[in-house]
Amino acid sequence: MPAVDPAPNHHENGKEPAPCRTCMDFKSWSKQQRKTMTTASSPATAASKSSSEVTHRKVDGPEDRTAGPPANCPLDKEQLGQQTWGLLHTIAAYYPTTPTEAEERNVRTFFTSFSKLYPCEYCAKDFQQELKEMPPETKSQHALSQWLCRIHNRVNVKLGKPEFDCSKVNERWRDGWLDGSCD
Repeated sequence: MPAVDPAPNHHENGKEPAPCRTCMDFKSWSKQQRKTMTTASSPATAASKSSSEVTHRKVDGPEDRTAGPPANCPLDKEQLGQQTWGLLHTIAAYYPTTPTEAEERNVRTFFTSFSKLYPCEYCAKDFQQELKEMPPETKSQHALSQWLCRIHNRVNVKLGKPEFDCSKVNERWRDGWLDGSCD
């Protein structure tokens, strides 16, 4: 999953591979889009397009490219990952202290299904491997939250990101920081 090693594109439109926003960061995707638009349009076809057709795709300057897409655009790999981890940690934070057998089965099924449906194929396959090596610990909210934190930290290590202190998962994802900054 490192940004320097982009995953192959698995989405096809019937003719040639389509750009996959969920498989790369916004800057790489945007660069790929600009390259595709440049090679696809000849000077004759570019001149015939109205300015309004071109304006909606225009990037104003280099600073806009590094800031990322507007908030109302499809998620890129970074955004999808951050928001997904937020959802997963919140699910674990509100998991029952003493779950029923059905709740344990449901959360195991959820993680298995999630790993097969995640839109970034490379990330999904990596998560499937993590699940094989470290299956979900579903006996309690504490066990599930700690398991997910360890999985998240393993992914963070692969991405060269700092590890999170797993003793603070409930503070971060359920109760709020002890300093009251979330109140």
